[in-house]
Amino acid sequence: MELSELWFVLIAVVFIGFFFLEGFDFGVGMSTRLLARNQIERTVMINTIGPFWDANEVWLLTGGGAIFAAFPHWYATMFSGYYLPLLAVLLCLIGRGVSFEFRRKVENPRWTNVWDWVIFISSLLPPFLLGVLFTSMLRGMPIKEDMNMSAGFTDFIKVYSLWGGLTVTLLCFLHGLNFLSLKTEGELRKRSSLLAKKVTLAVLGSLVVFVVLSWFMTDIFEVRRVPELILAGLIVAAYGLVYYFNLKKREGLSFTMSGLGLAFTVSAIFVGLFPRVMISSIDKDFDLTVYNAASGDYSLKIMTIVAFTVLPFVLGYTIWSYYVFRKRVTDKEHLTY
Repeated sequence: MELSELWFVLIAVVFIGFFFLEGFDFGVGMSTRLLARNQIERTVMINTIGPFWDANEVWLLTGGGAIFAAFPHWYATMFSGYYLPLLAVLLCLIGRGVSFEFRRKVENPRWTNVWDWVIFISSLLPPFLLGVLFTSMLRGMPIKEDMNMSAGFTDFIKVYSLWGGLTVTLLCFLHGLNFLSLKTEGELRKRSSLLAKKVTLAVLGSLVVFVVLSWFMTDIFEVRRVPELILAGLIVAAYGLVYYFNLKKREGLSFTMSGLGLAFTVSAIFVGLFPRVMISSIDKDFDLTVYNAASGDYSLKIMTIVAFTVLPFVLGYTIWSYYVFRKRVTDKEHLTY
């Protein structure tokens, strides 16, 4: 395996980690309006992700930084061509972080309500926009021979990319509901589990439609038919198990399965892309690949040494933090957010 191929795999792993971890953060943020009935329940929900949300967002920054260092041509084409949706994601993440800290700074219902709406909107839009971004990359964007992408509104917004954005949003919402059923007690726990069962059915339907659209509107089943079919089967099986474990009130296993479903979905996107990193809708010869978009061998070698030196510490800290804050959250505790 070449170093450029290894770094494509590592970047895929980073984005899998991001959607697995930040996915339930987004889902909890959406639940503050779609599930919570009052301010106390919203505060309990936010406290469930209070120790984790800022660290989970770092995975996205790490992914962007890894693309910049390992594949500068990919970074330049994607971050310039997708400037507006990525700027919207950035503004949402900023607003979301500020909202967590500001919502309880003033004892005024209107003040809290405004920041709660910011949390909801900034939890809803990023998974949708990122879903649109990744699925439009699968379909192909107008990339020219000089690796510049000149995309208009109609290049981003198509049936396939919109459905991809909707599907990713539903996956994150379900992941968040499973997290809430795992981390809360009483009535909130019951309603989280009940809504998760209903959303699981919507997720399965959305995924089936997405697979059909992918079959006809992209080439991923042509270039990677066997692995893509295997991943599609694993995704459906994972969400089928989500529904089963919810019925059996096995919240931990249900949460694990929804996380694996997200992981398999992101994996399917990267498997469908490889060895390309961005697909040109103008000419296949203009595709960006792991070979023509990569940094030099020396840079990739140094990056690999640093990454494998630091990674165990990062994973160890992450696992430890989830272990420390493993208890359920109730409204009887001191609510900090």
